[in-house]
Amino acid sequence: MARGPTLGFQTRSTRAEDLRLLESLPFDALWVGGHIVSPTDAPEVMMQLARLAALTTRVRIGTSALLLPLYPPAIVAKQVADVDRSSGGRVILGIGVGGEHPEEFDACGVPVQERGRRTDEAIPLLRRLWSGEEVTHRGRFHSMASVRIGPPPAQPGGPPIVVTGRSPAAMGRAGTLGDGWMPYLYSPERFAKSVIEVRAAAERSARELDDFSWMAFVCTNLSDNAADARADATSFFGAAFGQDVGAFLDRVAAVGSPEQVATRINEFIDAGADHIIVAPSTSRDPLAMAQLFATEVMPRLSRTLPINVDCRTKDG
Repeated sequence: MARGPTLGFQTRSTRAEDLRLLESLPFDALWVGGHIVSPTDAPEVMMQLARLAALTTRVRIGTSALLLPLYPPAIVAKQVADVDRSSGGRVILGIGVGGEHPEEFDACGVPVQERGRRTDEAIPLLRRLWSGEEVTHRGRFHSMASVRIGPPPAQPGGPPIVVTGRSPAAMGRAGTLGDGWMPYLYSPERFAKSVIEVRAAAERSARELDDFSWMAFVCTNLSDNAADARADATSFFGAAFGQDVGAFLDRVAAVGSPEQVATRINEFIDAGADHIIVAPSTSRDPLAMAQLFATEVMPRLSRTLPINVDCRTKDG
């Protein structure tokens, strides 16, 4: 994964014309999320990723996040290898354990209480399957004999695996197994504390984090009129949470004028984030917000950052 600080932006569209617009802006990566079963009929993440590979040429593409325990590791390894090759080695695999929609686990025949342990087994197995060599594995949840996934991904050893989530278990997983850490609905203060926790988990496992990516997924609502941005964000999250969200926005979101949003993004950078994924949290036009972010927020950041883009549905 490219070193140095980077920025990201989430779009909820994978239409060809929208992606062309985003690639014309100074963004470095596009991210997609999704579910198999969700209240808002969110799309499936690997189908979204394949669409990004087909409709983009320059940006990196990633999942934020693939719910890894719902998928057989061999299927994920094959899908990701194929997409990585077709995209010229541009994939970043963001993975999570899910659980907010238990019906997904029922539908897939996976006990929700096993999701963490299944993920811990699957992550190193994916890397082995991406080697192009025959793999024999006898685990608690997955077994296979002399399985070779070919051709392997374009990226030697496979795409980087970024762990998402907010729990202590997710932080431990990132520090011991991941190539990066991507919490969401976080304050800058909490991000700084989690950097310490992830580093401690890595140290306990005798791991070096020299090439590790510290990603912050930041819900954002941006407008030339700060009051309009605040009202739109309040409506967007209030519809989802069914309660007053003012304190929530103040704690974990970047909402307001370009100057206000830049100030909050700089706080995450100061807390240790080297990749910011900006998630437009708006019922209006997220593409217009992307343009405004590129022209009005980026020049105000404390450090020059490449840009990532997260393309997902409102639910994802």
